[in-house]
Amino acid sequence: MTASCGAEPLYLQVNGQAQSLAGVPREASLLHFLRNDLGLNGPKYGCGLGQCGACTVHVDGVAARSCVIPAHGVAGRAVTTLEGLGMRGRWHPVQAAFEDAQAAQCGYCLNGMVMQAAALLARDPHASEARIRGELSGNLCRCGTHIEILDAVQRAAVRMSAKANS
Repeated sequence: MTASCGAEPLYLQVNGQAQSLAGVPREASLLHFLRNDLGLNGPKYGCGLGQCGACTVHVDGVAARSCVIPAHGVAGRAVTTLEGLGMRGRWHPVQAAFEDAQAAQCGYCLNGMVMQAAALLARDPHASEARIRGELSGNLCRCGTHIEILDAVQRAAVRMSAKANS
């Protein structure tokens, strides 16, 4: 990102690591900061209006649409992207369930679906199918893999509730 008038240093925590970057313009979105300045490509640019969910990240554990949040608006807070949720060999239960259920086609919505589901199941590991459907209703999938996505989130809920009960 090119420094512009009104640019000031930005301090926040991303995926558990302190980040400090000078010259981040005040008008820069969190999405552009994550992708362009930090090279994190999990969050996707979809609609740019916060309506499709492709850009979903967690801010202090809460699912948030990064395309409509100013980067400076999360200064001092903890941001988690798909890359920080889990990694190959140590997948988060939601990521593992998506892989097991083969819930991805083109993969564009995958980031948002996984991040939204992970935030839900962190709050409610026993989420019902209706609650899962409601939570994911604002995340768009153009490929039509909704059945597989629902299956994946239900699998993750079972895994996470079993872990919470043990």
